[in-house]
Amino acid sequence: MTRRPWRAPDGPAAPSVTGMRVLVTGGAGFIGSQIVETLLAGGHEPVVLDALLPSAHPEPPRKPPATRAAVPRIVADVRDRAAVDAALRGVHAVCHQAAMVGLGKDFADAPDYVGCNDLGTAVLLAAMAAAGVPGLVLAGSMVVYGEGRYDCPAHGTVRPGPRAETALAAGRFEPRCPRCGAELRPGLVGEDAPTDPRNVYAATKLAQEHLAASWARATGGRVLALRYHNVYGPGMPRDTPYAGVASFFRSALARGEAPTLYEDGGQRRDFIHVRDVAAANAVALAALPDRPAGTLTAYNTGSGEPHTVGEMARTLATAYGGPPPVVTGEYRLGDVRHITASSQRIAADLGWRAATGFADGMAEFAREEMR
Repeated sequence: MTRRPWRAPDGPAAPSVTGMRVLVTGGAGFIGSQIVETLLAGGHEPVVLDALLPSAHPEPPRKPPATRAAVPRIVADVRDRAAVDAALRGVHAVCHQAAMVGLGKDFADAPDYVGCNDLGTAVLLAAMAAAGVPGLVLAGSMVVYGEGRYDCPAHGTVRPGPRAETALAAGRFEPRCPRCGAELRPGLVGEDAPTDPRNVYAATKLAQEHLAASWARATGGRVLALRYHNVYGPGMPRDTPYAGVASFFRSALARGEAPTLYEDGGQRRDFIHVRDVAAANAVALAALPDRPAGTLTAYNTGSGEPHTVGEMARTLATAYGGPPPVVTGEYRLGDVRHITASSQRIAADLGWRAATGFADGMAEFAREEMR
């Protein structure tokens, strides 16, 4: 396949960090809409492609803010090749956010996850190859790692296997050393750690990276995959099984109910504000032209401040003025215990760091109306 230079298929080369025409798939969604706002503020020309699926948009979309009113919007599925071809006209790069997220209801959701996430990405990449669009920022996820990093006092860094249902049912939630059974100390996982997806969603997110890497090698394209941590903030969808844990807690508080915690609430996560994620996408788009052709580089994209799920629920409940969270002891087999990753690589390479602190971000989220 012919390798193409960094330029739009029917326009001039785009070496500048501003003025790029960028297709944002899923651009009407929680993260995508924030990216559109950030791109507009940075002098870019975003184009939105969004299927407005009920799983991400349980209520009819509201009228977009005045800043987005003039942004071209194509209501179509990313698996619709003709619609994607039309959306790519004149585009310099793609910011691919369209995906089915969360653990869903049960394994019956697997075909939908694979169709939306992997077939959709394949259709998009094939259209980009045909159109000669050379750059992609991919919405990745920390779920590709499975469990995070653990250190055993006797054996150093180890990778525990999936937690047994018998242990979970007995309330033994912490992974143990696979060699000696000792208690482990959770740490920060780096981008070079082995991937180990442990549910359907995680498997599809890793497959997206593999597809994008194949596209880059075949076309000379450039990919930056941002492995998001737990994103929260204004505009989160509510009352849907495909939303994140922060959305579940915030929805419960809005109903006057206590947030319910799975396991014992001690699961460690990294909660990152959606504005910070949008800023990371803008920085990644600007960096694309300088990346080596034919490569994919993955970046952990988190706040750098690990917190437990219980701590997040308590902070949110206090800021909202609602009832404190309740620990249920329930569990889900697809969940992992601890996953917090180092975001030092993106800071060193691209100069990006999260700007919104945990307490301030949760206080704002408690006050903001959800979708």
